[in-house]
This record gives sequence, structure tokens and C-alpha cells, in this order.
Amino acid sequence: MSAAEGVLGEGSARPEPGKIKAFLRLVLIEHSVFALPFAYIASLTAMFLADGTVHWRELLLVTVAMVGLRTFAMAANRIIDREIDARNPRTASRELVTGAVSVRTAWTGALIALVLFLGVCALLNPLCLALAPLAVVPMVVYPYGKRFTDFPHAILGLAQAIAPIGAWLAVTGAWSWEAVVLGLAVGVWIGGFDLIFGCQDVAADRAGGVRSVPARFGIAAALYGARGAHVVTVALLAVFGAMTGAGLWYWFGLLVTVGAFVYEHALLRPHDLSKLNRAFFTVNGFIGVALFVCTLLDLAVRGLHV
Repeated sequence: MSAAEGVLGEGSARPEPGKIKAFLRLVLIEHSVFALPFAYIASLTAMFLADGTVHWRELLLVTVAMVGLRTFAMAANRIIDREIDARNPRTASRELVTGAVSVRTAWTGALIALVLFLGVCALLNPLCLALAPLAVVPMVVYPYGKRFTDFPHAILGLAQAIAPIGAWLAVTGAWSWEAVVLGLAVGVWIGGFDLIFGCQDVAADRAGGVRSVPARFGIAAALYGARGAHVVTVALLAVFGAMTGAGLWYWFGLLVTVGAFVYEHALLRPHDLSKLNRAFFTVNGFIGVALFVCTLLDLAVRGLHV
């Protein structure tokens, strides 16, 4: 769910703009919208429960850490999967396949992002730094998951669950079950819509030996699995709201989220995935932003101040 990873051009003291843009396209920088809102929900809720004040330094560091880790994860994913991408017509135009970005450039950007993430963790608190390597592991394991399990979506969910947990730790420096519940909600949510996303690659995955729920059990099963995951997501978000004493605006945001999920799944049928992009990108991007805005309004009404 990024750091500006500059790569030095040959004979140049400055990063080449074309390489930077290509790298940012490679890591889909705009997709940070999926995970960042939940990191902010965790951070601001933790701040409200601690002393009712927004701590801008911690919020900025959480943003940089989140984008840095996500950038590393996406770059590593693209590097590890470049041969698989080359065999899939949908992904054959990705930058590492076409040569728009070299493997060396991708690794350079990934390592810069990783160093940035670890550096920010060091600035936050000792617990964040100590746990930082554990956050990195699933980011690297995920792209290999499709080689040894039919459930790589669960690994992705685990990786994404780290975001709100880490954001809460960044603010408080202490473990929190509220953060765990929110992290599980995010992980199940993203694992669910990854089931949807994987439906478009069933033919290519089966031909190439790539493993996933849609490839193994079929598109209908994957869509049912996604619906179940999103029901669990709503339940976990409700538990999080109850644990943190959420007010009316949060519950309104959860109601909007339920409506968005219903709309998302109404767009998809096992034999008609023509609206998949709208269901995957538009609706899920909206869910994160809408719930964050409603949570922010709720915290403000309850007394969060700058």
C-alpha cells in the first residue's frame, strides 16, 4: 500500500528525471492510497488516546516510513517477478520487462527506500527499530509465495497488516491490541481484494505454473472468498471502533465502507470481469480515504487538537 529514489546517471552528479519517473511508475507510487489512510487512522487514534494532541513530527515520520517500506516492497516484488511478468500479456509491458528500468536501477531504488525506512524507524523509538526487520521479511516473502502456496494473498495481507500496527507503535512505543485489530482488518481487506485482482490472470497463471486461489479453485471461489474477507474486515473495524470508543462519525464511515463493499462486489461476476478495474482501484481507494476522513472528523469532534 514513496521516498524519491534517485539513481545516478552515468557521468552525471544528478539523478536523471526519466529514470526517477520510470522507477515511480514501476512501484506504482499512487497505490500508497490503499495503506496510508489506515496508518493515519492508527497514528491519530493513538495520539488522541494518549494526550488528545496531533504530533506532527511522528505523523511525518510515519508517512515517510510507510512510503519507504512500500516502495522497497514493490520494487523487490517487480524484480523477483520479472520473468513471470514477461510471460503474462497483462504485465509484459512493465518497466523491468521492457527495459525502461534496469534491474540495477530497481535494486538501487529499493535499497535507498529500505535504508530510508530503517533510518526513520531509528528516529521514532527503539521498539520500532527493533521490529523493523520483522516488517521487511513478509515484503520479500510475498512475491515468492505464488511459487509455493495457493494462498499468496494471505502473505500479502500479513505484510499490509503491519502498516497500522507499526504506525501505532511509532506514536506510543508500546504494543497495542487495538492496533492489532486494525492491522488484521487492513490485512484481511487487502488480501480480499487481491483475490479479486488475481482473477484476471487465471489463464496466464495456470499456463505458467503461478499459484493463487483463482488459479487453483477458480474465479467464482475467489470472488466468494473476497466477499467473506470483506465481511470479516467490517467486523474487525467494528471491534476496533468499540475498543477505541469511536463516535458517530466513525460509525458513519463504517456504514459508508459497507456500502462501498456491496457496490464493489455487485460489479463482479465469475463470467464478467469487465468492471474489475473499477472494483479494485476506484472502490478500494475510496474506502481507505472515506474511512480516514470520517475517523478524522470523529476524533476532531471528540477533542483531538493540533
